[in-house]
Amino acid sequence: CVSPKGNLCTTNDLGAVRGLMKDVFTCKGKQIHQFISTSTFTEYTVVHETAVVKIDAVAPPEKVCLIGCGFSTGYGAALSTAKVERGSTCAVFGLGGVGLSVVMGCKAAGASRIIGVDINKDKFAKAKELGATECINPQDFTKPIEDVLMELTGGNGVDYSFEVIGRTDTMTAALASCHMNYGTSVIVGVPPSASQITYNAMLLFTGRTWKGSIFGGMHMRRSD
Repeated sequence: CVSPKGNLCTTNDLGAVRGLMKDVFTCKGKQIHQFISTSTFTEYTVVHETAVVKIDAVAPPEKVCLIGCGFSTGYGAALSTAKVERGSTCAVFGLGGVGLSVVMGCKAAGASRIIGVDINKDKFAKAKELGATECINPQDFTKPIEDVLMELTGGNGVDYSFEVIGRTDTMTAALASCHMNYGTSVIVGVPPSASQITYNAMLLFTGRTWKGSIFGGMHMRRSD
């Protein structure tokens, strides 16, 4: 982690996935696999020091755990990766825990319009409670969701779009839904392994920016 430009250090398990600790971690003579060097679904584990952050002893674990990935990833995607501006329009594809954190980040940045997109209408109330100005269900329309968002924004598209699902079709839809020249689309959802994306190159040629976001662009030891 020698550059302040990024937060993904060379000692990670994402670039070249091994599913193993940097140092061999075994149990009864067999190697133990880990997810992204943490194995957070276990009650007790051993991790490399690069995956550990010391926290204040009085910090409540049931709240701190949300900062470990879910909240930070979504909130940071809006503030650190996209750098959402005051008065801008945003579309958030996927209103799960991370997607709701994106909504909160967009609201904190001062976005004037935050459109939640999800096929589960039961999530709309909570999304609006946390900052979404409106929510739409793609299944309520016969046309592609990107066309719907274009119409909702007077043909301009949103300033910022976030894909927080992990599907390649919604990734391209999110890209197509943002402004053709200065729109920024951020991929937050984890794509399927070995997945490929096919898209119209003109979507980028006209000026759109397509970005990925790991841990919301935050540095786990330096970010406030």
